[in-house]
Amino acid sequence: MLPRLDLAAVWLAATASVASAQTYRRFGTCPSLGCVIPPDQQDFLPGQEFDIRFEVHAPKNGSEAFNNGVPDEKFTATISKDGGRPRSIADFFKIRSEPSLEKWTFSWFEDLFAEDAKTPSVVNVASKAYRRVALYEPGTYTVTLNYFSGKKTTAEWTVRPLATKKKAKNVIFFIGDGMTTNMITAARLLAHKTVNGKYQTLLSLDDFPVLGHQMTHSIDTFITDSANSASALYTGHKSTVNALGVYADTSPDPQDDPKVETIVEMLFRIWGSAWGAVSTAFIADATPIALSGHSRLRSQYGVLIDQTLNGVQNYSWTKTDGPDAYFGGGADQFIAGPGSYQGKDYYAEFAKKGYSVSLNKTSLLSAPNDKKALGIFCKNNLPVWIDRHIFPENLEINNDPTGAAKPAKDLPGLKEMTLKAVDILHNRGGKEGFFLMSEAASIDKQMHALDYDRALGDLLELDDTIRATIEKLKKLRILDDTLIVVSADHGHGFDVFGSSDTKYAEAQEDERSKRNAIGVYQNSGLSQYTEPKPGVSYGTGANFPMNWDPRYVLAAGVGAAPDRREDFGIGATPRAPTTSRGGEAYVNDKDRPNGFVVNGTLPTSESQGVHSLTDVPVYARGPCQETFGGTYSNIDVFYKIANCLGLAHGRNVTEGAGKRHGKGKGKGRD
Repeated sequence: MLPRLDLAAVWLAATASVASAQTYRRFGTCPSLGCVIPPDQQDFLPGQEFDIRFEVHAPKNGSEAFNNGVPDEKFTATISKDGGRPRSIADFFKIRSEPSLEKWTFSWFEDLFAEDAKTPSVVNVASKAYRRVALYEPGTYTVTLNYFSGKKTTAEWTVRPLATKKKAKNVIFFIGDGMTTNMITAARLLAHKTVNGKYQTLLSLDDFPVLGHQMTHSIDTFITDSANSASALYTGHKSTVNALGVYADTSPDPQDDPKVETIVEMLFRIWGSAWGAVSTAFIADATPIALSGHSRLRSQYGVLIDQTLNGVQNYSWTKTDGPDAYFGGGADQFIAGPGSYQGKDYYAEFAKKGYSVSLNKTSLLSAPNDKKALGIFCKNNLPVWIDRHIFPENLEINNDPTGAAKPAKDLPGLKEMTLKAVDILHNRGGKEGFFLMSEAASIDKQMHALDYDRALGDLLELDDTIRATIEKLKKLRILDDTLIVVSADHGHGFDVFGSSDTKYAEAQEDERSKRNAIGVYQNSGLSQYTEPKPGVSYGTGANFPMNWDPRYVLAAGVGAAPDRREDFGIGATPRAPTTSRGGEAYVNDKDRPNGFVVNGTLPTSESQGVHSLTDVPVYARGPCQETFGGTYSNIDVFYKIANCLGLAHGRNVTEGAGKRHGKGKGKGRD
């Protein structure tokens, strides 16, 4: 029995302190001491499976200290629909017995002063988790957590309308990681010639009939990362920075947080469609792995690769039978050793499940189209487009996918990987179709490094890939059956503000004079990237610059960056703008040595640029394209795609998995 105390007075003190905190909070989605997860204001697709967790917090110290640090272990929770009679969670979801009570302790810093003083606040927790439930009827649901002698936390959940008809047979979702409208504009200027202000050619993106914008906030911060933003795009549920396919809780285990079903898990369960992922990042990176991964920590790379192949193992959960096409970098998680899950050889693990395994472009292109395919082409991320085509000497690094001390040079690009994935998925998906995610990952990675030309080179590679994919779909006679969506997961504060005369800048001896090389307004001039240069021919085609190193280059930058040197224009080697001393980032004088110092705007511990608040574009063509106009939340990208695929069902549909396994129809749970 709880000791008697003046709960109202203590409660007021506990909750008031939370509102004043900004940088740090005890638990971002839970301003009170009773936590409902998923929290208030969440949306669900009918039939989408998810977990529920309740937590009751009792801080032992700090401004929120409450009840001597003893949480209420006898809390109760109810759910009601559209104002109806509340029912217990177990009764409503027909759960045979209450889950066991869980208890743990965590700590946090209330603000920067507390962190500097190394005085954490300690919180004791009582919790229960209800696993793998679903809501089938559209409407509004109210979840109420009762605890501490009459205190309540309520969460309102909305189940979206039913959509059971499959309008698109296939979906291809292109993601330019970190890509913004400003970057697209800059890439167009680099690769496409203008005459008296009129472009003579355009990007493939410019031909898309529908353009919208999505807001990228995470659930508890207004600046997001690639993990929880990808989860929002794939599940319709916002999450916390670093979290994938889960709502973050406070438990010690990053693998037990409440999960939400992803679009490919639902697509396989309901229709039995094929699915795949292609990325120029390591394949366990946030954007590709969020299709199948469920973890509070995106850095659990080995576990996440195992989940992709074998499904979630620690709890009952939807299985996808593994991707049908899976291409990218990241050999570190496949070579037997410290980077792989349990030290296993995941090339062998995939091969045991019937996959062809390709370790270079030659092998990839000859892989059979009727068999599942794994392609891992190097350690870490794939080298960027500019280094593969303009500065191939930068490929001389030890990144061979076998782990041998030699470079990986027979590398596919995003286009080769995507077109091969389309062939395989079209073949294996058959009449049930497919879902493919194709990511240009290093737009983001090079923006972080402030290497703008390399970022824009990968954006142009993405656009070239989109153009080639549309032609491929035409040849396969499935273009009209395929919804193509192109978007980003977040942005960077990048823009072009003029041009820079590199010859003049290099001739100046002092840094202030170097800045006079920048031309703004009428002095910005015209792009020289599309003008031929004698003796220079890259052989990269019509959709890329003719000259990556003209005298007059784009003057561009980001709004948030560390201290660095800047001289604009392309660098022969990838950028490393800072160097670390004593845990802080300082200007790297070896990077852009002929440039001038630009003071940073970030904490001194930050060595790279960071993401920004900006809305990002959403391009669409094909079935359901008309639904993608306007401005909306990132979760709505999921709901628009899911509705087009007919995934919103009023009963538990499992027929799809049976089709792929040859087992016939599964049983529905109404």
